[in-house]
Amino acid sequence: MTSPKLSPNALILADLARRAGALIMEIYGTNFSAEEKADLSPVTIADEQAEMMILAGLKKAFPDIPVIAEESAATGRIPKVNDQFFLVDPLDGTKEFLSRNGEFTVNIAMVKNGVPVLGVVYAPALSKLYVGELGLWAAMADIKPTEPLISATWQKLAVRRLPAEGATVLASRSHRDAETEAYLATLQVKKIIGAGSSLKFCSIAAGEADIYPRFGRTMEWDTAAGQAVLTAAGGKVCTTDNQSLCYGKVARGFDNPAFIASA
Repeated sequence: MTSPKLSPNALILADLARRAGALIMEIYGTNFSAEEKADLSPVTIADEQAEMMILAGLKKAFPDIPVIAEESAATGRIPKVNDQFFLVDPLDGTKEFLSRNGEFTVNIAMVKNGVPVLGVVYAPALSKLYVGELGLWAAMADIKPTEPLISATWQKLAVRRLPAEGATVLASRSHRDAETEAYLATLQVKKIIGAGSSLKFCSIAAGEADIYPRFGRTMEWDTAAGQAVLTAAGGKVCTTDNQSLCYGKVARGFDNPAFIASA
């Protein structure tokens, strides 16, 4: 199989995510605490410092492209977006970070005309780095936060056909609801796996699972990078009326509708 060759932009985002992951892991090993934001979700110093690092890196590499980042948005710092912008979740799965189960990620995505065309998802505790470029590759590398990106060996990702014995379904470890349970009752399900953060998109992209339904609330920075990885691997993310999940929903406050990610 041909080894994927990442574009210069993908390499920039991947290295930024790795560096942010290294910072996060330094804090992960300490006796950190969490505070509660206005929406009652937790935030830690790891979220804040990783975001500062990513924002500085994006400003240096892409000075003319606006960035919507979770912690900045939470304090009202939201730049005006146009047909191209970045979405950043510096620590997706803060609850997983707090419970120390390793299922948290750094998410960085480039959006053009409402579509995530480039996305990077890095799980530093698991040393797994995923990249998706629309029309090119979805790829994964095992790389520790302290390793230089040049040492990564990339493997191409592709979704699988739905197995005859039924679907492997991914469900949020921290956010399950009655709508999700009702939807699952309509499927031929082989097994349900609880998972955290945007790793659910990446598991489908890697051919390890088939469906991830999400009826509870998510924000654009939660999903854009994972959607880019999944679509580059041949999958899709659609709303419940079968429209592609789109981005730049300023009027909704960057709030996503319900969606189903699938192979």
